[in-house]
Amino acid sequence: VYSQEYGEHFARLKFPPSLPRLVPVSPSGPKIGYKRFHFIWLEQLVIANIHTLFPGLEVLEAYPFRVTRNADIEIQEDEASDLLLTIEDGLRRRRFGPVVRMTVAHTMPEHIRSLLTLNLRLDSKDIFPVDGPLGLSDLMDMYNIPRYDLKDQPYTPVIPASLRNRAQPTDIFNIIRQQDVLLHHPYDSFLPVVDFLRAAARDPNVLAIKQTLYRVGRDSPIVKALMEARENEKEVAVLVELKARFDEESNIGWARALERVGVHVVYGLIGLKTHSKVTLVVRKEPDGLRRYLHLGTGNYNGVTAQVYTDLGLFTANESLGTGVSDLFNRLTGYSNQKDYGDLLVAPVNLRQKMLAMIEREISKRSPDNPGHLIFKMNALVDAPMIRALYRASQAGVKVDLIVRGICCLRPGVEGVSENIRVISVVGRFLEHSRIFYFKNGGDEEIYLGSADLMPRNLNGRVETVFPVFDPALRQQIREEVLDTCLSDDRQARLLLADGTYKRLSPQKDQPSLCCQSELMRRAKLH
Repeated sequence: VYSQEYGEHFARLKFPPSLPRLVPVSPSGPKIGYKRFHFIWLEQLVIANIHTLFPGLEVLEAYPFRVTRNADIEIQEDEASDLLLTIEDGLRRRRFGPVVRMTVAHTMPEHIRSLLTLNLRLDSKDIFPVDGPLGLSDLMDMYNIPRYDLKDQPYTPVIPASLRNRAQPTDIFNIIRQQDVLLHHPYDSFLPVVDFLRAAARDPNVLAIKQTLYRVGRDSPIVKALMEARENEKEVAVLVELKARFDEESNIGWARALERVGVHVVYGLIGLKTHSKVTLVVRKEPDGLRRYLHLGTGNYNGVTAQVYTDLGLFTANESLGTGVSDLFNRLTGYSNQKDYGDLLVAPVNLRQKMLAMIEREISKRSPDNPGHLIFKMNALVDAPMIRALYRASQAGVKVDLIVRGICCLRPGVEGVSENIRVISVVGRFLEHSRIFYFKNGGDEEIYLGSADLMPRNLNGRVETVFPVFDPALRQQIREEVLDTCLSDDRQARLLLADGTYKRLSPQKDQPSLCCQSELMRRAKLH
């Protein structure tokens, strides 16, 4: 801006987040059979009327820019006297964190870029000119437009047949005692998980409940059930991970609410995030104490369970129950347990056992039985794991990888990874489940869990990966989940040897398959 009295000055105008980024405007033109909606970007509206904000001054030029700040909260846990208060202080300081990136309109002249770079203490490599709107995440607001012809048809998750028609809430324990039960969200409802906790809270035979919470969201029925359990004189211990990024404030609120009713709340192990998804219910029965478990690949969050694909297992398996009890002893007390039975736990033994099972697949291969690995995960980054998969490929083992996000492995490289195929499935639901299949010479094994094959998961987090013992459930996971995803030719993208992706398309004269649509269809048939 320029004034005759003071000359030329730089003025910054901040847009508060309370204002809508997309501003509706009256439509013009003929109607074409459905309701039309018109929007302009807030910065366009402001720039067009910016003279009204600086009366008596001449606005020489105006350009939008957007900064991204470092949102990590640096905590010295071993020096923090109160972790909760330390994280609260970090949250207050987050909005003043150092700028790590700045996007600017590509028309912004160099002298203004230089001024911003200097004042924000940036390097030129941190500046990204953009030919178009900045901050496209605000386009998500468009989903609220009532244009249902442009949206997916609503889907209502189903209750698995084995959990239907329960006469009493406590019947869920009888069902789990008789058989393991698998839930595949969002095709299967998350309600049985809530019912499991509510039944435990109200059942006079339940003595104790222990659970890990990572991201539970707002108005959580899971947390309310835990609070009800404590009010009903159950022993309740909950690990609330305060360091879950961007959920810190919500988790602090839940931790305090749980503590107010007398729940034993712990915040995890020093230096590690607890990312496990585990629930333990201890129940008194005529033949003694029995442990009931829910183990999962996703968070105890009823909202994300409607849009994330995850697997959860109800079981009363004694071996897994012992492993989970030992895990909670480590998380909520003083224990240096190294062996958790059939449960694989990071950072204790998950890496070593996963590598050993890959090597076992190599050792059991033969000309008649070449071996097969199928891994489904969010990301594959860990170098030792990648090298192990390369060794499997070189030994002739077939390797199928379903990796939604970043994959640092290169498939199809001659002499290295010819036997590895990698696809990424991106569709209506966020692929979030972690599944590890080993052919194992014909004695198939399947593990589910919370961990991706990344250094942060294997080294810096408490993760749990658990076996599926029931042959029928293993077959269900192999055929209905893994094989269906591997057959997708509508939403799948194939990773090529040069690191690029090619979108798959149906073969000529062959029916196409969208795995998520197919799984919705099958769920309704069960």
